[in-house]
Amino acid sequence: MTRLLSAPVGSDDELLPIREVSRLTGVNSVTLRAWERRYGLITPTRTDGGHRLYTQADVHTVRNILMWTERGVAVSKVGKVLAGIRDLDARGKGPLGLVESAGQRTWKARLRQAVNDFDEPGLDQIYEQILVLYPLEVAFEDVLMPVWHDFALRHDSFGQTSEWLFLDSFLRTRTVQRLLTRNVREHRVVLTAIPDGCRELELWVAGLLMACEKTAVCVLAPGQPLEELALVCGKMKPDALVLFSGQMPSADLNRRLERLSLGLECQLLLAGTTADMAQDSLQGSAIGCLGSDAVVMQQRLQQFLAGRLDT
Repeated sequence: MTRLLSAPVGSDDELLPIREVSRLTGVNSVTLRAWERRYGLITPTRTDGGHRLYTQADVHTVRNILMWTERGVAVSKVGKVLAGIRDLDARGKGPLGLVESAGQRTWKARLRQAVNDFDEPGLDQIYEQILVLYPLEVAFEDVLMPVWHDFALRHDSFGQTSEWLFLDSFLRTRTVQRLLTRNVREHRVVLTAIPDGCRELELWVAGLLMACEKTAVCVLAPGQPLEELALVCGKMKPDALVLFSGQMPSADLNRRLERLSLGLECQLLLAGTTADMAQDSLQGSAIGCLGSDAVVMQQRLQQFLAGRLDT
């Protein structure tokens, strides 16, 4: 993993030299220049003397590149992934969206400070305030999980592993509590991770964002073998089985999913970034794709459960 700072450095308008970006992210200058020249992933400005200067947005992009490459996405394909995320972020964002982004940056900074201080009461208060201010999907996708990802990518300075474990444990406990208190109404969905497809918190958050007053989501522990899911579902009898992953699809994923679907009596669905990447190749198959955006994911799930969306 690569070291990242846990708090913003400087103002959004501050321009940083390449050596400072390397210090903040752990990515050496040769790699930064390669990401610019070969793949167009970052576009720094230049001084009159030709020296590169980077914005805080560039630093954020570098962090995202690191996150996706650590998830197994080839650097040559990261640009397409980031472009898709920007398209999702741009939907419906006018002046209000800009105001919300400024507010989200403030809450992220407060979260980071509470984690830096190992302040659980303060962290709990900030968490509850965020959930009051924002819809659930915005709170997790745009505020809580980006901070969690920043901490997850840090490891090489004293205390940073402890900070990430502190935040991870806090969010896992709150997420599980919130998901398990939801009442069961019409549908039951079993959610599990494709082996090595995500961390445990990412799976629980996905379950929380899929669930609604019509649908209860039962989350199986990470490490669940795909080959045993037909047995599990045969006993649990869910309306759908959802496989979640944030990784690059493996070469044999489609074959394994098709084989699994043959042994199921319920709908088989794929969610997460893997679903976005595999959607075209699964078109016309028995496997449905929910995508990775929380709102779209929940809408598609309800459509599949109601039989209004074909696989």
